[in-house]
Amino acid sequence: MRENHCELKKDTRMLPEEAVATAIDVLQTEADSILALRPRIDKNFLDAVQIIYDSKGKTVVTGMGKSGLIGKKIAATLASTGTPAFFVHPAEAGHGDLGMITRDDVIIAISNSGETDEIIQLIPFFKRFGVSLISLVGNINSTLARAAMVVIDISVEKEACPLGIVPTSSTTAAAAMGDAIAVVLIKKRGFKQDDFACLHPDGSLGRRLLIRVKDVMVTGDALPFVRPDTKLMDAVIEISSKRLGLALVTGRDKRLLGIVTDGDLRRGLLAWGQQLYSKDAASIMTANPRTISEEELAAKALSIMEKHSITSLIVPEASNTGDTGDTVKGIIHIHDILKKGIV
Repeated sequence: MRENHCELKKDTRMLPEEAVATAIDVLQTEADSILALRPRIDKNFLDAVQIIYDSKGKTVVTGMGKSGLIGKKIAATLASTGTPAFFVHPAEAGHGDLGMITRDDVIIAISNSGETDEIIQLIPFFKRFGVSLISLVGNINSTLARAAMVVIDISVEKEACPLGIVPTSSTTAAAAMGDAIAVVLIKKRGFKQDDFACLHPDGSLGRRLLIRVKDVMVTGDALPFVRPDTKLMDAVIEISSKRLGLALVTGRDKRLLGIVTDGDLRRGLLAWGQQLYSKDAASIMTANPRTISEEELAAKALSIMEKHSITSLIVPEASNTGDTGDTVKGIIHIHDILKKGIV
C-alpha cells in the first residue's frame, strides 16, 4: 500500500506552557508586523485613498488564496462604510467575471509575492481598459507592483508560523492596511452613525440607530387613562386591561398629572393595607413621571429605563418634555423595545 506522506502526524508532547509561549509569540510577531507598516502610510497610501475617493465607479478587490479571503473582508468593510465595493475571484475573472468591472472602477489587487499567476493574467485587461490599479504587495519589485498605478508595501519581516511559510503575519498586515484605507475614507466622506445604520438595517446596531420612540410607542385606545378621583380598584382594572403596568392620571383637559404604576400599588398596600382600595388615583400617583420625545432613539429610551429601573416612559405631545402638564401622545414600554431586538 502506498504511503501517504501528507498524512498529519499526531504529537501530544507539547506542554501547556510551551503552547502559551508559542501563542504569545504569534501575537507579538503579528503585532510587530502591523507596527512596521506605520512608515508606509506615505504619499502612495494617500494617493490610493484619493483614487478610491474620486472614483465614479466601484472598488473591486481581488486576491488569491488567503489574500483573497482578506480581500473579501476589505471589500465588505468598504461597502458597509460608504465606499461601494465588491470582491472578484481572480480565477473566475477570466471566465466572465471581468464583465462586472467597468472603466470607472478601481482595482485593489492583493498578493504577498506580487507574482500570483491568476492576478498577473488580468493585468492586460486592466491596462487595455484603463482601470486604475492599486496593489498591496509584499514585494515592491514584483510584476504586480510594476504594473500598478499605486503600490502599497505590506511586506513583513517574517511569518508567525514556525515554518515561516504559512500566511499569518502577511495576511494580518494586509487586513490592517485595508482597515487603514477604509477608516481614512470613512472620515474623508464624513460617514456618520446614521449612514452606517442605513446600510445595516437588519443588524442590532442598525436597529439601535434607526428605530425611534415613535416607531415603538403605544398610542390611542391602547393607552390606559384614569381621572384623579378614580378609585384605586378601578385604576387596577384599567392597568390590568391595557397591560402596560401603569395608568395615566389626567385632568379634564387631558393634561398629565401623574401616573399610577404597579410599584405605586405595592407601596400603597404596604402603607395602607386594605384601606388602599378606598383611596383615589391622585392620592397614590407618582407626579412628574419621566418622559421622552418621540423623536429620540428607542435605544436612548431603553438606557433611561435601565438607569432608573423603570419599565416605561411617557411620550408627551409637547416638544418640551419633562414638564407635568403636557398632553400624552404615547407610552414606550421596555418589552416593545426588546421585541424589536434593540439591546
